[in-house]
Amino acid sequence: MYDGPGVRTIVFFKGCPLRCKWCSNPESIRQIYQILFKSNMCVNCGACARVCPAGLHTLNNGVHELKRKNDCTGCRRCKDVCPQAALEIAGEMKSLSKLLEMIREDAMFYEMSGGGVTLGGGECTMQAEAARNLLMACKQEGINTAIETCGYTRTDKLLELAEYVDLFLFDIKHMNPERHNELTGVSNDLILHNLTELLKHRHHVTIRMPMLKTMNDSQEEIRQVIEFLTPYKDYPNFKGIDLLPYHKLGVNKYNQLGQEYPIAGDPSLSEAEVEQVEEWIKAYQFPVRVVRH
Repeated sequence: MYDGPGVRTIVFFKGCPLRCKWCSNPESIRQIYQILFKSNMCVNCGACARVCPAGLHTLNNGVHELKRKNDCTGCRRCKDVCPQAALEIAGEMKSLSKLLEMIREDAMFYEMSGGGVTLGGGECTMQAEAARNLLMACKQEGINTAIETCGYTRTDKLLELAEYVDLFLFDIKHMNPERHNELTGVSNDLILHNLTELLKHRHHVTIRMPMLKTMNDSQEEIRQVIEFLTPYKDYPNFKGIDLLPYHKLGVNKYNQLGQEYPIAGDPSLSEAEVEQVEEWIKAYQFPVRVVRH
């Protein structure tokens, strides 16, 4: 319900060029199979160790250990034999025909709500050919398409995809290139260039701004965003700004992946602070809505 109009099916692509500190899908950053291990549910039975062909699972003095330096093959045998459902495997190879089969199952919801398919992740432009083929197939079946993107990709690749995209959900995380690099691992120069190219080529774009306290919620930051977008404000293809307040839905995944969560403390904005940012944007007469998960 949050990622484009109507009820939508989300296809999550693995792989992302950014390393955002607040990422809620850390299992989608790397293009490899990864094991999510819920240690609080494990009973140390050793069933996974007996079936794993890569030797990732072992029992050390009767306690389950995961050798994350070994590469997971994605066979899912450990998940299948775990009696406590303590294991999940992030990453699946899917054919285009299988994806379309799954997408068609939701066709009734698209027709009733004006929904469709959204490609998310991760970052689908890292698998540009696969994304393009899927988008083309959806359009051939009359299905509305959208992409969630960080915008950090080759401009020609993005414009090729755009031929088959009804709506881009395009992130603006920070306007200062140095601060953007600190928060995400890359500068925003290419990202902002790609955004202007999409808008100038009349592709439909909704701006999405993840909101984190002390990181990008200042009035000055909002002013800079508005200043950048003002030339495109009256373009019919500019669809406004979505505010995405920080949430903790992905925090537990870091522990399950054997990783440390990159953010110390709680950067959540209060309701009043979110409303203040919303009012700042409305003062410039820009369309804005708050998307709460």
